[in-house]
Parts: sequence; structure tokens; C-alpha cells
Amino acid sequence: MPLIQLTPAQRKEHRAAAHHLDPVVMIGADGLTPAVKKEADAALRSHGLIKIRVLSDERTAREAMLQSLADELGAAPIQHIGKLLVLWRPMPEKEKKLDEDRKPGPRDVKIIKPTRPGQRPEIKTLKVLGNQRLTPGGNIKRAKKPKMRSIKKRSAD
Repeated sequence: MPLIQLTPAQRKEHRAAAHHLDPVVMIGADGLTPAVKKEADAALRSHGLIKIRVLSDERTAREAMLQSLADELGAAPIQHIGKLLVLWRPMPEKEKKLDEDRKPGPRDVKIIKPTRPGQRPEIKTLKVLGNQRLTPGGNIKRAKKPKMRSIKKRSAD
């Protein structure tokens, strides 16, 4: 038995999602080889839900292949229709790399400019990039760079 047990409603959802998919793995005359298993595992890892086309005419052999693949790859058999097999396995969570040297990204800043008395203030939303700054007047300018000092003046300090 496969490791993953699905309810009929879940199986129905996966069948509907697999309807528009093209087969990504094909099993030829050699049958279920280690190379086919490796490709099916890689496809499940990257897509989660895959279709496999089997070129064999024997229905019992296709059913055995579906069960074998489901057991060995830890996937759930979704559907066997004609010469197509559908397998599903939840995709593993991808690790996000944190870059500590990364500069801050763009940020949205709301600017409220007062108008004449009795009227509503003007509200603007601006996107300020990492190398920009906001002036007191509400304009965006490039960030100030530190002024370069000569070597003589630095050594005098």
C-alpha cells in the first residue's frame, strides 16, 4: 500500500488538476527500469502531480506498475485511465536562503501634503528604492554618499 492515503474528494481534486497535464515520463518496452523510477522521482519532486504514459498493452501490467511506483516513490496513485497513470506526492518545502549582506528593498511611503484650509490634504503613495531618500518637501532624491576626504586630511586626524 502507498504511504499516502487520500480521501475520494482529494483524489477527485487531483484528477481534475491532472486533466490538463501532459505526460512527463514514458515507460517503454523495457518496463519499469531504475532510470524510469529515477525520472519519475525527479518529476514528483519538482511538480508534485505527474502523468506517466505506459506503452504496454497489458492492463494488469500497467496496474502493477502504478502500485510499484506508488510504493517505491512514496506517492499516492490518483488515476489509471487507458495508458496513462497519474501519481501525486506533496512537494517538499524549499529552503529560503537568507543573505545577510542584502540591502533593503523598495518600500512604499505615504506623503500627506497640506492644502488650503478647509480642504482635504493631498495624499500620495511613493515607492522609495534602497538607494533613494525622501526630502522634507516630499521629493525623492538619491541617497547622499559620504564625502571623500584626502589621505593627508585623514592622516592629520
